[in-house]
Amino acid sequence: MKAIVYDRFGAARDVLSLQEIETPHPGPGEVTVDLVFSGINPSDVKARAGTRPGVTKPPFPQVIPHSDGAGVISAVGDGVNAERIGERVWIWNGQWRRAYGTAANQITLPQDQAVVLPDNVSFETGAILGIPGLTAAFTVFSGGDVAGKTVLIQGGAGTVGLLAVQLAKWGGAKVIATARGAGAERAREAGADAVIDYADADLAARILAANSGQPVDRIVEVEFGKNIATDTEVIAENGTICAYGSALEMEPVFPFYPLLFKAVTIEIALIYLLSESERTATIKRLTCALSEGALNCPVERVFPLADCAAAHEAVEAGNRAGAILLSTD
Repeated sequence: MKAIVYDRFGAARDVLSLQEIETPHPGPGEVTVDLVFSGINPSDVKARAGTRPGVTKPPFPQVIPHSDGAGVISAVGDGVNAERIGERVWIWNGQWRRAYGTAANQITLPQDQAVVLPDNVSFETGAILGIPGLTAAFTVFSGGDVAGKTVLIQGGAGTVGLLAVQLAKWGGAKVIATARGAGAERAREAGADAVIDYADADLAARILAANSGQPVDRIVEVEFGKNIATDTEVIAENGTICAYGSALEMEPVFPFYPLLFKAVTIEIALIYLLSESERTATIKRLTCALSEGALNCPVERVFPLADCAAAHEAVEAGNRAGAILLSTD
């Protein structure tokens, strides 16, 4: 199979190369997927660049990057129903703690990590579900149904944020999102009931005003450290702040006392480490929303496999209106 590989950290154009390598045969409980698209996430880019604290070299002698992808099962190992051959699927954790990810023509992995893709859902969308889709679904629904509640989506114009807005609306919530510029319009089009500029000097007051002066029940948070003061002010008693990022402030000052006297739940979500029950429930929610046509997963650009370095650079540049994919078939 053709695959993008790296064996050292560095700039994309310095370390990524297209090579021909042998496709691993599926072992017991495994499937081989002929990939159509590979999704590229900021975490993939950071892993290749070597910017994670305390990590000085790749964890394997040769790495095929990317955790997300979509394609068709072409082979199965012992213990896997042969009827799975030909299934359209999407991939989660393709390169999490594994050497070979989805930046290739094929991937072989445990069958549970190849989830059936509804017939009405494109492969492009399938390649966005592993990290952005599951993160959005978990951060919205980890506490159960949101019908009749108010959900604040901080950063409602990013890939995760846009999906979270759509999922929360599908779930019956009132949705307030923060975004600015063209991103604000994207959040409105995704279904947000109110969109507020995250740079507004009176952000907390604006959020409360958008909810008729009442605090919000749940917050999906992309910048926990930067926004914790605002979140503390607007969250309801017994509310939940579910954070999946804090890139701008990795060591936040934590206002424990005000949060204590609201009995707020702080939940930190790392989608790679969901428990089996959490992942099963989250996949079920996501699959239901997809089957009902409730999700639009925007794609910014699709690069050919050989241009993986340029695709990584596009992710690093940020300010995107959709996902970056590789065409891998």
